[in-house]
Amino acid sequence: MLVGMYFSLPEIMLMLQRFMRRLKHNAWQRLMAQPTPQLEADIIGFIKTRARDLPPDEGLRFLFRLDNRLYELQGELATRYGNGEHTKHRHLRYHDFFIGRIQRGETVLDVGCGIGAVAYDVAARAGAIVTGIDFDAASIAKAREQYAHPNITYIVGDVLKAVPENRVDVVILSNVLEHLPDRANFLRRLQNTVKPQKMLIRVPLFERDWRVPLKQELGVEWRLDDTHETEYTIESFQTEIVAAELTIHHLEVHWGEIWSEIRDERNNS
Repeated sequence: MLVGMYFSLPEIMLMLQRFMRRLKHNAWQRLMAQPTPQLEADIIGFIKTRARDLPPDEGLRFLFRLDNRLYELQGELATRYGNGEHTKHRHLRYHDFFIGRIQRGETVLDVGCGIGAVAYDVAARAGAIVTGIDFDAASIAKAREQYAHPNITYIVGDVLKAVPENRVDVVILSNVLEHLPDRANFLRRLQNTVKPQKMLIRVPLFERDWRVPLKQELGVEWRLDDTHETEYTIESFQTEIVAAELTIHHLEVHWGEIWSEIRDERNNS
């Protein structure tokens, strides 16, 4: 006991802060020591209570902000679970969309190839000759290590500054276009430079879920990735392709995404 001892107000405040930190730390340890089912129930119970105590708009903002953070974490863990490759590659099967529209021996430019998962399947399964380009040197290093193939060349480059000048048969833009500014001009320049017979494009759909426009209405981040310049409606995608002086040859919607084959009908007629 601190009998006969005197403390200044700042000293008392400091002791209280330390006590509260220890109390918070001990409470957190007890919480995390619970079995997972009990922990889940406690967390959900807290969230429900908090959300219902707030006005509806604030409760929705609270839930949507949590939803966004959990989506990021789910993606991180899905990549770890997939041994470095997000499990969406096998669940969504969008590789099949690209492979089904590429012939053996065709030359392919995979723009924004990332770690090379799509480029590898196009080379290995479709028998194409692939160039994968990405501005991120770490991604290209990983592609060369994990997704090497005799028919693939990986290069570091920024297509917004310089497009490879070799002509190709097919361009792939898989979840790339939505990250770019001035997309119609970019598509036109890409078409005029490498002169592909077709472009295979995959982009996120704004109309994937009723929560997307509600998040936007409430001022909560609504994009799947905050680096997205846009996420498309069918109409806005069509408008952008027309502005690029290109033609939608095929379009389908899967998993809240647009998968499309684009052509320059002026040169392919």
